[in-house]
Amino acid sequence: MAAILQSVGVTSASFQLPDHSNKSPAFPVCSLPVIRSEKSSSFDPIRGIGKARKAVTKAVTAQAENSASAASKPGHELLLFEALREGLEEEMDRDVRVCVMGEDVGHYGGSYKVTKGLAEKYGDLRVLDTPIAENSFTGMAIGAAMTGLRPIVEGMNMGFLLLAFNQISDNCGMLHYTSGGQFTIPTVIRGPGGVGRQLGAEHSQRLESYFQSIPGIQMVACSTPYNAKGLMKAAIRSENPVVLFEHVLLYNLKERIPDEEYVLSLEEAEMVRPGEHVTILTYSRMRYHVMQAAKTLVNKGYDPEVIDIRSLKPFDLYTIGNSVKKTHKVLIVEECMRTGGIGASLTAAINENFNDYLDAPIVCLSSQDVPTPYAGTLEEWTVVQPAQIVAAVEQLCG
Repeated sequence: MAAILQSVGVTSASFQLPDHSNKSPAFPVCSLPVIRSEKSSSFDPIRGIGKARKAVTKAVTAQAENSASAASKPGHELLLFEALREGLEEEMDRDVRVCVMGEDVGHYGGSYKVTKGLAEKYGDLRVLDTPIAENSFTGMAIGAAMTGLRPIVEGMNMGFLLLAFNQISDNCGMLHYTSGGQFTIPTVIRGPGGVGRQLGAEHSQRLESYFQSIPGIQMVACSTPYNAKGLMKAAIRSENPVVLFEHVLLYNLKERIPDEEYVLSLEEAEMVRPGEHVTILTYSRMRYHVMQAAKTLVNKGYDPEVIDIRSLKPFDLYTIGNSVKKTHKVLIVEECMRTGGIGASLTAAINENFNDYLDAPIVCLSSQDVPTPYAGTLEEWTVVQPAQIVAAVEQLCG
């Protein structure tokens, strides 16, 4: 580790950062289809794939007009994995202490191409390919953070990071406390997770519930290219260890994001859709299942308020509480397991803080407490579907 620090000209005593004051503000990604956010009718949130649109009159003319309109809008379009890479690259340009380590993150560019091209630009020591040894390179990253670097650990699949649970829990989460504040651990742990498309039980895990009980770490989950980039930048700049969850089916989600630099808060929820009748709390891929259900609910006369909680630890109880005080009914939709999941913790937090404002018991829709089946049909049955969300809202508001 000392050799690595010396080779990049960094010591634990001091850092000379470049002056940017004059600067203007296990699967190849090509195998994933391009999908768009909930504003697009071509996105199927159930399978995470694009559906063919129905033919419309003057389709060619409409397409040309839409293309011209998109070209005139400010900002630039990026896929979610490209937004993550852009945020990472901006922070590596900004701060020489930022480095990346993990399996195949170097010249291969990462299993989902989030780090593509970074090894060629920054060299093999700042984008470090590691052996298949999650406990070893996660521990190395924590040691690097203790000596002054700002490492990002990529898990090829978040399920593999269970092998590094001791390092993440006993070291990453607790060293600031157990050292009496002598060390900070500015480490980002990120990677793909969630239920994909027939990836099997071991590659379809939701580790939010595993990590939420660890003292000393923050957890966030991105759901759009815009918040993926903003949360990535915020996580890298944080002095706390941050776990950034990325859903495997959202990497090719496309959205227009601003050209100018922006950084999001790690502790704020996002109001996706204001409403009056019921508060729906969700995050990650389930945001799109909820938004599909919301269209049906609006047609049936309901006015749901949809909040992407984004911050899984700590919860943004200010935003959540204001919504509960307005609607008096809460539905939680998650892909996490029902037993001991994020929904269970969120239910407890709402009951403890806003119980007097509730007109009905909180309803939580979660994945089944079973290993995720390989068979596609069975896999869908284990995860919350839009029809279940519609039925739950009708029961709550009925």
